[in-house]
Amino acid sequence: MFEVNELINSKQQAIERSIIKTYRKDIWTKFVKAINDFEMLASGDKIAVCLSGGKDSMLLAKCFQELKRHGKIDFDLVFLVMDPGYNEVNLQAIKESAKLLGVPITLFKANIFDYVYGLKAGSPCYLCAKMRRGHLYQKAQALGCNKIALGHHYDDVLETILLNLFYAGEVKTMMPKLHAQNFEGIELIRPLYYVREKDIKRWRDYHKLNFINCACRFTEEVGCGIDGTSANPNKSKRAIMKQLLKDLSKDNPYLEQSLFKSVANINLDAVIGYKKGNTTHTFLEKY
Repeated sequence: MFEVNELINSKQQAIERSIIKTYRKDIWTKFVKAINDFEMLASGDKIAVCLSGGKDSMLLAKCFQELKRHGKIDFDLVFLVMDPGYNEVNLQAIKESAKLLGVPITLFKANIFDYVYGLKAGSPCYLCAKMRRGHLYQKAQALGCNKIALGHHYDDVLETILLNLFYAGEVKTMMPKLHAQNFEGIELIRPLYYVREKDIKRWRDYHKLNFINCACRFTEEVGCGIDGTSANPNKSKRAIMKQLLKDLSKDNPYLEQSLFKSVANINLDAVIGYKKGNTTHTFLEKY
């Protein structure tokens, strides 16, 4: 048992060192830059780092642990794992990953999968995400947290921009932080906002780590793979956007960078209309 614990401790230390050394430029520096650029962290914060068991949120947990260990701001952390109805294999995989990484989790149940899976219409993924977010806010608030942190990364932002353009007919992005609408005093932050998914995968593979991807019954049926894509024709729109970005970037290596920049560089003099809150404005107002 002593030798096993020694091996686990040794691997934890290697994983932690790699974040601030081997992947300093691609992960650590970008993590810290997002926190500073978007003013995500303040002294006295209590942050619920929400863990799904996937590579993104597990990396986020380790980054926060390193920031607390080496940073100058005093803040507290809770590593929150919601069980929305995982099967026992996936739930055990999350627990084992957290133990291996040295992340002390707070686990709570919410029977979301049973409800969503029973629906006959609508988007199960959208409803599931919305319900999960609500339960996370509620639990975080009960634990005295004022912020929840999610593991969305740079590529998620790009895909969200395209999804809104193509399917919602609006210019809209995934924000780096926002106030919860129904939970007063709670903010959502996304500290991996600048981190590329390929670099998260490199970190994962370098340490031979195994994480779950999406473990709900719906994605099990459509064949959701380890990278979030599927050979099934019913694969998600987000997976389609991921492939589209990959294809377009073959001819233009700066395409993704330009797309990311576009939502921070909107020229209101050259758009037909825009929304501010619940009010719609048109260029004719100042024509």
